[in-house]
Amino acid sequence: MSRLGKKSVALPKGVTVTVAGRSVKIKGPKGECAMPLTDGIEVSAAADAVTVTRASEARPVRAMHGTTRANLAAAVKGVSDGYSTTLEIEGVGYGATAQGPGKLVLKIGFNADRVMVPPTGVTVETPKNTIINIKGVDKQKVGQFAAEVRAVRPPEPYKGKGIRYAGERIIRKVGKAVGGKA
Repeated sequence: MSRLGKKSVALPKGVTVTVAGRSVKIKGPKGECAMPLTDGIEVSAAADAVTVTRASEARPVRAMHGTTRANLAAAVKGVSDGYSTTLEIEGVGYGATAQGPGKLVLKIGFNADRVMVPPTGVTVETPKNTIINIKGVDKQKVGQFAAEVRAVRPPEPYKGKGIRYAGERIIRKVGKAVGGKA
């Protein structure tokens, strides 16, 4: 049996889980989300915990047992606390602005500004023009949008200019030497 899969997911105060057919709906103070269930995986919800069980010992079912429990735990944490990722922009003249709830405008050295629209359920804030905060209930959507924003101008190794995750360390390279022995 999966070590992770047999652990129950504790429900914080204010979070409710309902199982309807092959779908699980999680509702909490930050929002709500739903996740589908694969065949052979069963979820039972009690007042204070949720347990995941499997119907057979087939290899695909065993593989999805712990994964389903981990995804369910991530959804419970998302609707109770939420997820956030912070990106930093480095470079002269580089910056970002959040225009309204659904638009991020990046000025990062291209001839035109890059406009990015976050997926539903994800919000973007720019407290400073060099810091981007991405928040949401769904861990996968927040991480995916942060990766898409970073991919527009990843940090380059010579001067470190570009968009990076907060606290990310960029390994710097030494530029070409001028002059030198023949």
